[in-house]
Amino acid sequence: MKHGFIKVAALSPNVRVADPKYNGQMIIQYIREAADQQAAVMVFPELCITGYSCGDLFLQELLLEEALNQLFVIAEASADIHAIIFVGLPLSYMGRLYNTAAALHEGKVLGIVPKTFLPNYAEFYEARHFAKGMKRTVPVTLREGVTVPFGTDQIFVCDSMPGLRIAAELCEDVWAPNPPGVRHALAGANLLVNLSASDEVTGKDMYRRDLIAGQSARLVCGYIYANASDGESTQDVVYAGQSMIAENGTMLKEAERFINTSIYSEIDLHKLLSERRRMSAFEWEDASEYTMTHFSLERLETKLTRKIDPAPFVPDNPAERSKRCEEIFAIQAMGLKKRLEHTGCRCAVVGISGGLDSTLALLVTVRAFDLLKIPHGQILAITMPGFGTTDRTYENAVHLIQNLGADLREISICDAVHVHFQDIRQDPHMHDVTYENSQARERTQILMDVANMHNGLVIGTGDMSELALGWATYNGDHMSMYGVNASVPKTLVRHLVRYVADTCGDEGLANVLLDVLDTPVSPELLPPLEGRISQKTEDIVGPYELHDFFLYGVLRFGYEPLKVLRLAEAAFDGVYEQETIRSWLKVFYRRFFSQQFKRSCLPDGPKVGTVAVSPRGDLRMPSDASVRIWMDELEKMEDHPA
Repeated sequence: MKHGFIKVAALSPNVRVADPKYNGQMIIQYIREAADQQAAVMVFPELCITGYSCGDLFLQELLLEEALNQLFVIAEASADIHAIIFVGLPLSYMGRLYNTAAALHEGKVLGIVPKTFLPNYAEFYEARHFAKGMKRTVPVTLREGVTVPFGTDQIFVCDSMPGLRIAAELCEDVWAPNPPGVRHALAGANLLVNLSASDEVTGKDMYRRDLIAGQSARLVCGYIYANASDGESTQDVVYAGQSMIAENGTMLKEAERFINTSIYSEIDLHKLLSERRRMSAFEWEDASEYTMTHFSLERLETKLTRKIDPAPFVPDNPAERSKRCEEIFAIQAMGLKKRLEHTGCRCAVVGISGGLDSTLALLVTVRAFDLLKIPHGQILAITMPGFGTTDRTYENAVHLIQNLGADLREISICDAVHVHFQDIRQDPHMHDVTYENSQARERTQILMDVANMHNGLVIGTGDMSELALGWATYNGDHMSMYGVNASVPKTLVRHLVRYVADTCGDEGLANVLLDVLDTPVSPELLPPLEGRISQKTEDIVGPYELHDFFLYGVLRFGYEPLKVLRLAEAAFDGVYEQETIRSWLKVFYRRFFSQQFKRSCLPDGPKVGTVAVSPRGDLRMPSDASVRIWMDELEKMEDHPA
């Protein structure tokens, strides 16, 4: 359960209809197998002790008695298991029969949750046997000396893992227009379990998957759905399994249908709690009428088996990635279109270096001009060779501008910067930060002044990854009149440019874009070595794919440093040495905190994803905030050997 991860399981054993003794032994076997996998929350299907498809046998007293007896057999057999276990059984109370979920923990029955919504249509006829469960929790005596809470409004609260609060639904409950899970979530539950017996008809699996994923997203929770499978009666229908584990809209694990199987994954509770904290629309309701049943779990370092995406900003599915790229282009272009309309500008000024960011900015500007039906010739694309410019980037810049039909202008900055060096008494052979930043500021001055001459708008080219790390010259490339790339991470910039190369239908443009993609990322502020780029950004600040991964975890979910480290080491296992990851993580935190002053005065620019660094929107962070406690946490890495 370290870093908020808890191992969970959806278990679907082979059952025999109306044979609680056999089913009890199978359930015990599955519990022990799940315990070997260190599962702390185990969920079984609906009415699994008897089988769901007993029909009128549910009216037989002997079946009900044996089902209750087996509940205690299962509880006693799992007394040494450090987990909370949910099993389904029919339970008689006050002369009525209920379809229930029983929560077991270390040999005891913690509570009983009845089903709220009873399907009584098509092949379902539950109302023939069962009564609708009551919300209000009442005490029910299961046997002498054993009285437990019975009712829908129950939450099982884990004392050893603050934040873990579990509530139960049963099958049809989640299909209803107003599922009880909604009320549970608003009362504080963040992990919902569903004991289900949903039969199989063609196409139902897709709807069921969307339903469970959607419920977990709507309620910002983890969702464990355990479905009945082989062994249920096939007299009229077939049960095929399809157990699922979802988390805030993401399907973590799904069982193969038509076989009895168990699935496992890890729910990230800290992620869920973080997401709920940032959502002002997630309004808590009064939970005073709920029964809070407390339990404890053994604290283990949960081994991660869930997929950790090394590129959280970039969909790994090609079709989805193409859709994402087109959507982002549209957002960027629409943002710029509106700004041009509002200002009355029919001219845009873009500095083109031949690198990725300026290439993307020019492509976006062209799209915006097309939307406004303004000729591309009114885009002033300026290349400004300096001390570090190489032939490769210069030629790519020129060819890019020509292929897009923009107005190509070349203005060398070398003479102006040399004069500036004389004015400030800077040794031109001293290749320090002044040497570098003087070039960036000279280029910005040119762009701003040309824009003034033509009533134009200077288009910013810097991306979000650079802004997060402060890799921009203050009042240099840091500044513009509208930053179209301000919320696009570097890892996504590459895919956006590649998307245009693949879809533009212009061989000449595509070839230029592909060469830009193949060029090392560099500010080109230091003289080249033998005609090649001498200054590679990622050698200085670190690999952007690592920093984008760090950035996503830190800003999107507020993860602590050691959790970011743990996830990064899992995501990049075999790609980077652990010491490399640890070293760049320290760099990330130092730069992220120290460079906020640059982000505090950023120009306007469109938000394109769930993470952004705009000081007016997503990141309202003081520029003088201390990084101390984060760096102190990182010092604990020494206690976690690579």
